[in-house]
Amino acid sequence: MTASPVGLWRVFGDKTGQSEALVQISENRGLYEGRITTVFPRPGVPSNARCESCPGERRNQPLQGLLILTASRKTGKDDLEGEILDPEDGTIYRCTLRLLDDDRRLLVRGYVGITLFGRTQTWSRE
Repeated sequence: MTASPVGLWRVFGDKTGQSEALVQISENRGLYEGRITTVFPRPGVPSNARCESCPGERRNQPLQGLLILTASRKTGKDDLEGEILDPEDGTIYRCTLRLLDDDRRLLVRGYVGITLFGRTQTWSRE
């Protein structure tokens, strides 16, 4: 069985380590997409928060339901590559995804240019 990121993932904040959201990753014709399904309450973020800094058609869209991961494709045995949107500042980064721990954790690395210049989050499968 081939490892797959399809499923529901818990996202943790870089600074707080607290649960911030759930993201549902789905696959369609070999491409993967991730949408925010749940935004957890936290100080400074209203439950009906919108992506005020997002570019294009995502501008001012509610965070809940927002497409943040797009066009990911397999680049190796287990790695995926694509783009990810940071809804806090509206920046779109290139990204890599790697499954770990029997597909229970997902390393999401967003970067500009080369992977050296970026940051990594660890998402947990729900």
